[in-house]
Amino acid sequence: MTERINLKQTDDIRDVIHLAVQYLAKGGLVAFPTATAYVIAGQSLNASAMSKLRSFSQPDEPLVLCVKGFDEALDYQPEMASIGQKLAKRCWPGPVVLEMDRPGSDSLFSQLPEDVQSQICPQNRIRLRAPAHEIIFQTLRLSPSPLVLLNEQAKYQTADSLMEDFDGEVALIIDDGPSRFGDQSTIVSITDNQWSILQPGVVTETTLKRLSSEIYMFVCTGNTCRSPMAEGLFRKMLSDKLGCQEDELSDHGFIVGSAGLAAAMGAPPSPEGVTILAEQEIDIQAHESQPLTERLLEQADYLYTMTQGHRAAILAERPDLEESVRLLSPEGKDVSDPIGGGFQCYVECKKEIEKYLHSIVAQIHISEN
Repeated sequence: MTERINLKQTDDIRDVIHLAVQYLAKGGLVAFPTATAYVIAGQSLNASAMSKLRSFSQPDEPLVLCVKGFDEALDYQPEMASIGQKLAKRCWPGPVVLEMDRPGSDSLFSQLPEDVQSQICPQNRIRLRAPAHEIIFQTLRLSPSPLVLLNEQAKYQTADSLMEDFDGEVALIIDDGPSRFGDQSTIVSITDNQWSILQPGVVTETTLKRLSSEIYMFVCTGNTCRSPMAEGLFRKMLSDKLGCQEDELSDHGFIVGSAGLAAAMGAPPSPEGVTILAEQEIDIQAHESQPLTERLLEQADYLYTMTQGHRAAILAERPDLEESVRLLSPEGKDVSDPIGGGFQCYVECKKEIEKYLHSIVAQIHISEN
């Protein structure tokens, strides 16, 4: 008999999480809500649970290894292609499943029992996902190993619809009402460092193109003088190289932005910078300052700082970003802050930034596709 709990009628969500963990530890299956559709999960260390999930799935179709996030995904698939890493960082937690080559012997996946491995990956491919729902995330935190999910089906948008097909087959259904998006997750195949959509879903091809773009970020202190000028100049140079309009850069796989280590949110660019760039028909009037957040740090492929001090401050907090955080000047020089120095200081600052940007743009390879 399947037990069903309505989250909206629960006094303490922690009780539901502990109950789910108990059922999973005993080899039972639990149905969880997600932002897309309800999913059925089993504990990856339990061969019996994996056999049950496999019996509900297509023979050669991989099950979905459910992880808390990108870092744990790398433990189970340390050889994840760079495009897979990029999409995982930018899409998770969220409604995207990544399918890629089966992990090798140096992965945590290889430490799972062999019969469990074969149930999850009947062939040479594995699927990974980090769902965006608190109840399943907290259950993962209390589980000794990742959960494994039956591939999601769009028709299970409510607990009622899932109950009709799986009453008595799952131990527990956690009811959180209709799914928010009303659609299934997008399954993305990663092969030879390229992506393609296996199963269309809530995340569209257009969105995936944007999420797989190369992101360039320019960083100064307040994000009102140097970095907005660098962003504006770089957009212009890059669009000229691509032969497109600046607002078409994302269509060509590039996103350009800027931020400040001590920036307020929403401050306008310096009038001097606006005037100087306008002479080259570069419009940065609509720029609004923003602080450099953890999310921006995680997502940037290339992050250029104006000074050694800016770079050192970032790396003091995130030494793992040594390769992606670079000084704008290849000569190791600081680009001085022109604020308070008069109009000519801004002119000189702009010329210096422009010189360094030319060398960066020259090194960017433009795909023929």
